[in-house]
Amino acid sequence: MTRQSPALRRVSGFRARLAASRPPIAEWLVGALLWASLITLSVTFSAYGLHRLPSTHKTIVLGLYFCGAALAWLAALPLMRFASLARPPETRFAAAFLFLGTGTAVLTALLFALHYRQFYAQWHQPFGTRIWFFQFIFTFASAVYQFAVLGLRHYLPFGLILLIGASILHARRSR
Repeated sequence: MTRQSPALRRVSGFRARLAASRPPIAEWLVGALLWASLITLSVTFSAYGLHRLPSTHKTIVLGLYFCGAALAWLAALPLMRFASLARPPETRFAAAFLFLGTGTAVLTALLFALHYRQFYAQWHQPFGTRIWFFQFIFTFASAVYQFAVLGLRHYLPFGLILLIGASILHARRSR
């Protein structure tokens, strides 16, 4: 029997862990739709509670939250499975809470910034110029800041409850 070098065992262990972390396609797609729907419902309740969802922008705003949550699930599920493979329930909970919560906020902020950039692009300089680059960076940064200040609060309290519930479900899942 030949002995493998530690580096080769690490690579094969990493590949096995990577292969085991690939979720079934049904869990990926159904989970994304379910997570996005629940987050959108949470945002709707929060916005109506704050009396802050104008009817003219309701479809766009809820669409951004829906798409951000769906993309977050698609990105977070393999990361959650990879980080929590053969780990105790506390680690599985923490991985789900971290990746799903951060992914939902970051990807929704990214979509919001892209929408914001699309609106302000009509007043920006031609593509590729130095001024265009600065306008792009500062428009993007201000949109992310605006989402952090005004948009993240719509995840509370219902989105946080949903995130804790999803993390508990992931932690209880048998591995």
